[in-house]
Amino acid sequence: MLLVESIIKGILVINSHRVKRTVHRGILHIEKALLLFIVAGTVYAAGYDVFNMFTTQGRMELADLFLLFIYAEILGMVGAFYNDHRIPVTLPIIIAITALTRMIILTTKGTDTINIVYESAGILILAISAFIMTFKDKISLEKLKLKQDIENDEY
Repeated sequence: MLLVESIIKGILVINSHRVKRTVHRGILHIEKALLLFIVAGTVYAAGYDVFNMFTTQGRMELADLFLLFIYAEILGMVGAFYNDHRIPVTLPIIIAITALTRMIILTTKGTDTINIVYESAGILILAISAFIMTFKDKISLEKLKLKQDIENDEY
């Protein structure tokens, strides 16, 4: 009876690992498909906006350049994820800073000056948080390297 129980437990452990691995692989495939969709959508939106800039406006304005910069940052964020398998927190913060800057440029005419101050304060807060997160990432990478060095010395 003990032998049968241990065999059943062993089968359950093997199946549990197999299920976890299958679910993990499925999630990774879905993640890659979504990232490819983001890349395709970003490229399409950038191309559409560039086409519209030259066909309807006949020129490119500063706000249009900021929009293209946002598209480039989104592509860079996806590229960073494929390279490092993680998204640095500072990239979305930089995208938010760029988006706020673009909003200030587009909406400054005829608005209260206090709104510009609030938006500028938002940019300052985001810049400070990006600065802090840069140091956090640096410290985290140093800890990871130290941990790997310790593990290598043990073997």
